[in-house]
Amino acid sequence: MGTTKRSALLLVLCALGIALGGGTARADGAPVGADIQVAQTLGARELTVIIRRIDVTPGDLHVDIATHAGTAPGPLHLAAASDGVVFSRGDVVLGATPGLYPGTVGVDHAGPWELQLSDGTTTATIPFVVPARVVPPWEKATYGGFVAAGAFLLIALVVAVRSRRTAYALLPAGGMVAALAVAVTGALLSTGTPPPPAPGAQLDATVDNVTDPYALSRLPVTDYSRPPVNLTVGTQGKSLDLHFTDGSTGRPADDLVIHDDALVHLIVVSPSGRLWHLHPVRVAPGEYRIDFTPPESGTYAVAAELERRGGGVQLARSTVDFDGVTGNQAEVSAGPGKRVVDGVPIDVTTTAVQAGTPVTVTAHFPAGDLQPWLGMLGHLIVVGPLPSEHNVGAAAATAPTWAHAHAMPPYVPGLTGVPDETVAAYGPDVPFTYTFPAPGRYRLWLQAERGWSVLTVPVVLDVPAFPGGGQ
Repeated sequence: MGTTKRSALLLVLCALGIALGGGTARADGAPVGADIQVAQTLGARELTVIIRRIDVTPGDLHVDIATHAGTAPGPLHLAAASDGVVFSRGDVVLGATPGLYPGTVGVDHAGPWELQLSDGTTTATIPFVVPARVVPPWEKATYGGFVAAGAFLLIALVVAVRSRRTAYALLPAGGMVAALAVAVTGALLSTGTPPPPAPGAQLDATVDNVTDPYALSRLPVTDYSRPPVNLTVGTQGKSLDLHFTDGSTGRPADDLVIHDDALVHLIVVSPSGRLWHLHPVRVAPGEYRIDFTPPESGTYAVAAELERRGGGVQLARSTVDFDGVTGNQAEVSAGPGKRVVDGVPIDVTTTAVQAGTPVTVTAHFPAGDLQPWLGMLGHLIVVGPLPSEHNVGAAAATAPTWAHAHAMPPYVPGLTGVPDETVAAYGPDVPFTYTFPAPGRYRLWLQAERGWSVLTVPVVLDVPAFPGGGQ
C-alpha cells in the first residue's frame, strides 16, 4: 500500500473515530409543555383548575379541579374552544369532600385555546397554549451534521478502497470533518443559544408562531412590553364587574397571563378591615367577574394584581361603595400574639420592628400539615400607613404602601416545581420578611392553606421611625 493510500485511510479512520466519539454530543429538545394551575372564584366556589400538559395532538387534555372546604358538590361543564369554536366538551362532577376531581376534553392542534368552565350560571374562560414539538436550529445543525458526516464517511471508505487514486478519498473525508465541525459546534452552542420569543407569554399566540417560534426571532422587535392597564369597577346584583383597558388606547386589555397561578389576584378590603383574596373569572375580552356579598356598608378598597403579556406585574387600585347593608363590622385586629382563626390556634411573632430595616413576621401553626396555595407556602398583604382604625377600605385604596409578599416552600433536592395542594407537609412556621418604608400603623393579613381551607390572619402593626429620624 503506497504512502498516499495509507494517509487517506488514516484520515478516514481518524474521522471515523471522531464521528463515533461525537455521538455523545447530542442535545435534547426543550420540554413541549407543563401543567397550568389557575385559581378561579366561580360563583361561591373557590377552585384551582389544573390543565395537565399534553405532548401529542390530536389527544385528550386532562383537567383536574381542586376544591376547598365548603365547596358545594355538583357538576361543572368543560369545553375546549379554538378561534371561538368549541371543539369538545366534558364534565367534572365535584364531590362533597375537598380534593381533586378529574375531567377530560379533546384538542386537535397546537396553538392558542380556551378552556371554558361553567357552573350553569357563569362561564369562565381560561386561555392557554397547546405547544408544538419544535426542533431548534442548533439541534437541526447537530443532527444534520452527524448524518452528513456518516454519509461522507461511507463515500470516503468506498473511494479509499476502490479508487486507484486514493487521494480522491481526501475530498469526502474533508467533507466529513466539516460536517462534524458543524455538528459539534451546534451542540456546544446549544446551551448558550437564547430562546425565541415565547408565544402566549411575551406575545400573542397564533398557530403559526406556536409551531415555528424561531421565525419570530428574525423580526426587528426586541421590546414586547405593554402599557399599564386602567381598572374600573362596577356592581351588578351580587357581582363585581372588573373592566381592564389598555392605558394607551383605551381598548379592552385581553392579554393577561397567568401570574402566581391566577389571571387576576383581587384583594378587597372592607371599611372595618376584613380582607378577601379572590380570583375573578374572565367572561369577555378585558372583563372579569366575581360574586361578592358585602357584609357591611361603606367604601371598599379593590386592588387587582395582574401581569400583561410581555410586561411585568401591575397593581391597579379602585374603590366600590355599598349602601344599605345591615351587618356587623369586623373587630379591630390584634397585634402580634396568639389568636384563633376559624378554630385554628395561631401565634404571630415578629423580629424587631423598625422602618427601613427588614422585619420577619412569622405565623406559627399547630402542625406541619400546611398545603401550597397559589404555588406558595403563604401570602402576606401589607397596607399602610393608615391614618386611623375607621374607614379602612377608603384609606387602604389610597395608602402609600400596598405590598404582596410570599413565603416560599422549602427547597427539596431533585424536585422541580411546587407540589399541588394534595401535599400537606409544610410548616408549622410560615415566615415573611418585609421592609416597611415609613413609620406608621399598618394592616397585615397573613394567609396559608390548611385542611383545604385558606386561613386569613389579620394583624395590626405599629412601625416606629428609624433612629435619628431617617425614616
